[in-house]
Amino acid sequence: MSAKGDPLETMRKMVRWEDFRADIEAVTETKAEERKSNAGRKPYDTILKFKILVLQSLHNLSDEQTEYLIRDRLSFMRFLDLELEDPVPDATTIWLFREALAEAGLIDQLFERFGQHLEAAGYIARGGQIIDATIVSVPKQRNTKEENEAIKAGKTPEGWEKQPAKNAQKDKDARWTKRNDESFYGYKNHVGVDKAHKLIRKWDATDAAVHDSQKLDDVLDLSNTGKKVWADSAYRSLQIEAGLKEKGLQSRIHRHAARNRPLSERQKSANTTCSKVRARVEHVFGHQQNSMGGKIVRTIGIARARFKIGMMNLGYNIRRLVQLERVAAAPA
Repeated sequence: MSAKGDPLETMRKMVRWEDFRADIEAVTETKAEERKSNAGRKPYDTILKFKILVLQSLHNLSDEQTEYLIRDRLSFMRFLDLELEDPVPDATTIWLFREALAEAGLIDQLFERFGQHLEAAGYIARGGQIIDATIVSVPKQRNTKEENEAIKAGKTPEGWEKQPAKNAQKDKDARWTKRNDESFYGYKNHVGVDKAHKLIRKWDATDAAVHDSQKLDDVLDLSNTGKKVWADSAYRSLQIEAGLKEKGLQSRIHRHAARNRPLSERQKSANTTCSKVRARVEHVFGHQQNSMGGKIVRTIGIARARFKIGMMNLGYNIRRLVQLERVAAAPA
């Protein structure tokens, strides 16, 4: 398998996995004196469980699928440093570990930790940045019109409190939105990608109804050595243009025609030039959709969805690093 270039083996060797241990164990470790008993199976290693979450993000697997495929695929076992006779964390163990990290809001710290790894490897953010957002769908809820109106108003629909099992299975944070006359239900993944390396440098997650432009400031990377900012016309406004200028950044945001004010030939040409750069962020979303199991989460609530979306972005960056290193090592 090594001779055939197993990408997971390359990933296993390339990433400094131990860098994540302290962050994770700060929120998951139970002190010896707090344990009820020392009997039973020894806890699974922190990095083993974290690498399992990375595997999940690379293939958008459920906990049950993950448990099965670890037992079934030698490439997964090698990535996790497991021998054939070693015990494998079951689906419940995987779920509990992810829940602990999501509840602690640790995903931002983990993403930043890998960002430090990228910079140490020489992949600093440069060339300017491209801002965009994409829909991350969730399974559609079978709610009545009245129930949806209550949820939108921030209330629990009548009768749900008396049905705790039903209430627990309802996502009250996801929202509907329309894009190109098509309706979507779920969340949004807002990202800032550097032009030079096509790595996600900043990100945030919201419900799908939040307008793309509302998260611009949150995904701007002021450490990028380039000053240009590319985005589609949804981000263009006088306020945003003034804000970018105030930060010393140069807007390359798409222009759109107004009523009775068509774009000039010069503006059309500028849009065409900008579109060629903006395509790089579409490559990121395309990879997540086509090579990472699709942009869909099956969790309930914004906290869990945000963790899954963050892991999807982290998984993309890890895979992108492997690709960049392979290109750098290729003979000229």
